[in-house]
Amino acid sequence: MRCHGRRSAAAIFAVAVLAAAAAAVRDEKTYIVHVSRSAKPSTFAAHADWYASSLRSVSGGAASVIYTYDTLLHGYSARLTPAEAQALEAQPGVLLVNPETRYELHTTRTPEFLGLDRADALFPESGTASDVVVGVLDTGVWPERASYDDAGLGPVPAAWKGKCEEGSDFNASACNRKLIGARFFLAGYEASKGPVDKSKESRSPRDNDGHGTHTSSTAAGSAVRGADLLGYAPGTAKGMAPRARVATYKVCWVGGCFSSDILKGMEVAVSDGVDVLSLSLGGGTSDYYRDSIAIGAYSAMEKGIFVSCSAGNAGPGAASLTNGAPWITTVGAGTIDRDFPAHVTLGNGNKYTGVSLYSGKQLPTTPVPFIYAGNASNSSMGALCMTGTLIPAKVAGKIVLCDRGTNARVQKGFVVRDAGGAGMVLANTAANGEELVADAHILPGAGVGEKAGNAMRTYATSDRNPTANIVFAGTKVGIQPSPVVAAFSSRGPNTVTPGILKPDLIAPGVNILAAWSGSVGPSGIADDNRRTSFNIISGTSMSCPHVSGLAALLRSAHQDWSPAAIRSALMTTAYTAYPSGGGLLDVATSRPATPLDIGAGHVDPSKAVDPGLVYDLTAADYLDFLCAIDYEPAQIAALTKHSTDRCSANRTYAVSALNYPSFSVTIPAAGGKEKHTRTVTNVGPPGTYKVTASAAAGSTPVTVSVEPSTLAFTKVGEKKSYTVSFAAAGLPSGTNGFGRLVWSSDHHIVASPIVVTWT
Repeated sequence: MRCHGRRSAAAIFAVAVLAAAAAAVRDEKTYIVHVSRSAKPSTFAAHADWYASSLRSVSGGAASVIYTYDTLLHGYSARLTPAEAQALEAQPGVLLVNPETRYELHTTRTPEFLGLDRADALFPESGTASDVVVGVLDTGVWPERASYDDAGLGPVPAAWKGKCEEGSDFNASACNRKLIGARFFLAGYEASKGPVDKSKESRSPRDNDGHGTHTSSTAAGSAVRGADLLGYAPGTAKGMAPRARVATYKVCWVGGCFSSDILKGMEVAVSDGVDVLSLSLGGGTSDYYRDSIAIGAYSAMEKGIFVSCSAGNAGPGAASLTNGAPWITTVGAGTIDRDFPAHVTLGNGNKYTGVSLYSGKQLPTTPVPFIYAGNASNSSMGALCMTGTLIPAKVAGKIVLCDRGTNARVQKGFVVRDAGGAGMVLANTAANGEELVADAHILPGAGVGEKAGNAMRTYATSDRNPTANIVFAGTKVGIQPSPVVAAFSSRGPNTVTPGILKPDLIAPGVNILAAWSGSVGPSGIADDNRRTSFNIISGTSMSCPHVSGLAALLRSAHQDWSPAAIRSALMTTAYTAYPSGGGLLDVATSRPATPLDIGAGHVDPSKAVDPGLVYDLTAADYLDFLCAIDYEPAQIAALTKHSTDRCSANRTYAVSALNYPSFSVTIPAAGGKEKHTRTVTNVGPPGTYKVTASAAAGSTPVTVSVEPSTLAFTKVGEKKSYTVSFAAAGLPSGTNGFGRLVWSSDHHIVASPIVVTWT
């Protein structure tokens, strides 16, 4: 663990500068070295001595340890050349040497939308509810926000080992009985990027970005009356688990989130005693033994910690999700029933509805000249309203139509304003379709869908004197249909292991109100001088902490449940259809969403607290899964810390045997069969469950046979196993079919999604 405050700031800065300069000369980058802990030669008194000696042997003393890892994995991180990394990996006792990954952030009405206002009685109000700790790895925290008020909370849990680390602009006194821990990790970042620029961000747990404050308060923020953003979304804001404790671990900086810091942050969080880990970050896909979040999450799972991660914002393309390890709960994003409409009226009388969070001086009530940005620029990028591309003489006093894409949505408004424009309409292109995400624009501005944008573009370029106006309609609730799947929400299949369906489920992730940093305006743009206590933003970064907070609620209600049982409860009680009928819609296609978009469906916490049956998993089950996907002994040992001879030649391992609450089936293009086995555990009253199951690809049915078709339970904790056989005729490779398997009793419905893929 790093020690803060022992050296002067000037000395630390000098060391970081020298290290960065040396790295440039040596063509270094950071590697994470996984070792077999038991392989330490007896000639070394401590593992640290072994690590230092190994580095000297390959680098001649030029390399040094950045972090050592002692619990989530065994090993260390260091700056090495590729040749040194290769030489180190060949040494006895070294399992793997992985290059560092740079991760990115996946950037209130939701308690009411989720039914928590009606389900409060189902969850503990005190005692165990306030003993649960949610750890958030993100950009830090703005501790002065009312979301971290500790009124009504008892003493910090006695088992808690965390602390509030001091740093620039952050004192230990910032923590309290709500925010019980705040730490920061930057040794890996500074080794790669040089010293943190303290004119832009605090070298401390303080959040200068806003993302970390937003996610942690979404998960477990205290109730705050009178919350709003610039008058929008007024009401009481509170996290999913408002009585849970919060601990934040700052691992993300202006230049990104580096895996060496993330791993150390996860390791310290686990040692501190968190019950839930929430990570709204992602870094692409790779084998699990090369994925730092998957590695850290595995050991956290072994210690009974629920790990929730965002699926990513790379939708709606297929196979776009990250964080797909089966011991991680992977969360996509949907909308809620609240919107912020803005009405755009053109001079030809046509009216279009978009969205906006603009609050300021309104446009004149009379028509305002209207121009397409592509006709107000000499640049090929002018239509995008990129910085410096607009001709002031052409846009002065006009509403400018900008195409969405390339630069930040709100940044375009600054470009229009600086060129003298009076307002902006931001038009979606085909990449975003009809998805609308509200923004706190700096000038009168609204976002509109692709169809409206196309019509406005045609009007602005064909009418001799085009005009427009924008009227902002405030906050509207009860919007239907809701939820719909956000177009940006990343989709399956899981490219690492297609036999595990991901995402697991979706949760609210569009236009979410939560606490915000005092360092940056609601647009997140440096030139935005506005300051707000709350902000409304969107992304799977927002949906992930919803599930993290709900997991904290379930942990408080069922302290003996494993992370897998909690996830199972959330998945098997999720809903896939609207109360009025019809499947949940995907905004990207305007058609019903599939399990590749929503997994098991949209989370429903009031039902998850009493799921009837759960699909449980242990670390041993996951080890069998790793054997099934043919990982080599060293790869399994690096990921799990377990012995390299775990997989037995006398056993048959199958991904289809992993006791997951969903089914991902592979059928040959010529047709064929596949069998899955599952075991359910009764966590409700005695009862008899009967099964229904079906699946199809268009008009082509898939035969689904379940044996036995009835399961009878007489007591809590009783387990029953069943098999599912899938059979289908041949279809072209790449065809997908979908279905659902449901166990029903007099009191419970336990549902699992089915995806069938022809290969």
